[in-house]
Amino acid sequence: MASITLKGNEIHTIGKLPEIGTKMEDFELVGQNLSIKKLSDFEGKKKVFNIFPSIDTGTCAASARRFNEIASHLENTIIINVSKDLPFALGRFCAAEGLNNVETLSDFRGNFGDKIGVTILNSAMKGLLSRAIIVADENNNIIYTEQVSELINEPDYEAVLKILK
Repeated sequence: MASITLKGNEIHTIGKLPEIGTKMEDFELVGQNLSIKKLSDFEGKKKVFNIFPSIDTGTCAASARRFNEIASHLENTIIINVSKDLPFALGRFCAAEGLNNVETLSDFRGNFGDKIGVTILNSAMKGLLSRAIIVADENNNIIYTEQVSELINEPDYEAVLKILK
């Protein structure tokens, strides 16, 4: 279990992020057209999982925008935004914001958050995903993780860029 904070108040996740050097576990997430996406759909690419509670919060929206910008400068890399938001809400946000460089997937009917240890266990955010980053290489080896310690803070974009270069 990870201890993080929400506006300074301690909250907990179901587990801890996977360790660097381990393989990314397969998953089933839901695309905007309700299709199922799996790890194998991104085979041969570096993968940045931008995990957050809800696209309807300012910090989550900011991270989706920033990673969309970052993605436009990366080769052989896919940014995958993941939340418990419904696919329709994610699609509406991405269309309105012009986010065309990222894949945005929903864990609304899956267990991705539980498998990687980011499902929030307590507080008003219970059941949503904490803010975290996981980077996997082309062979699905995890090469970077970040559990953002304060839920309202953005992730360390520069650390992600550094690991991808």
